[in-house]
Amino acid sequence: MQNILEVKNLNVSLDGEKVIENLSFNLKAGENLVILGPNGAGKTALLKTLIGANKFSGEIRWKQGMRIGYVPQKFPFEKTMPLTVEEFLGFKKLSGEKLFQAIDSVGIKNNAVLKKKLGEVSSGQLQRILIAWALVDNPDVLIFDEPTASIDIEGEETIYKLLAQIEKERNLTIIMVTHDLSVVYKIADSVLCLNRKFFCHGAPQNVLNSENFRRLYGEEIKFYKHEHHK
Repeated sequence: MQNILEVKNLNVSLDGEKVIENLSFNLKAGENLVILGPNGAGKTALLKTLIGANKFSGEIRWKQGMRIGYVPQKFPFEKTMPLTVEEFLGFKKLSGEKLFQAIDSVGIKNNAVLKKKLGEVSSGQLQRILIAWALVDNPDVLIFDEPTASIDIEGEETIYKLLAQIEKERNLTIIMVTHDLSVVYKIADSVLCLNRKFFCHGAPQNVLNSENFRRLYGEEIKFYKHEHHK
């Protein structure tokens, strides 16, 4: 299967500090990649670099014509900002029936949400709205930075079900940062272990072992893990 992404000798510095050093990996079409590593490992910096938001040295080569959607870990805005969901999605030139289709595609069935201000919707609804925003352009690749970081456990379940549904319906490639191992085993075809430098890359069953965890996190760790029900 053809590579859709090739990264070679990637180096990224932010505010004069090197956050990614000599990283190389490839990604094939339809392959879901989960990026693991401790806080400050450069995971978010990597995602932002892949979408062109950070300067870098080395090579990042996407297959020509790849459309990429990005869902950030945090969406910075003032809770009091008088911007409705409808107005927010309107920046994507959505109106009328297309607006309803966009929110329906991410499991929001109540159209009244469109009239709510962004600061009034729940964290789970906001995450779905951001996913809808990313899906509008029919991307080939969806990049998620800890998609459930600010959502409770029940909300996590529905978001991960939604991601599985989107992947199945749209035949997407997903790149995701998460700390939840149960999600890794359910979603990932490959795992990239990163702590500023490359530690491991491969199928979860091959690289997720206690030795790699010790090397990656510097100590014996216990991952948060819960079952995601179908």
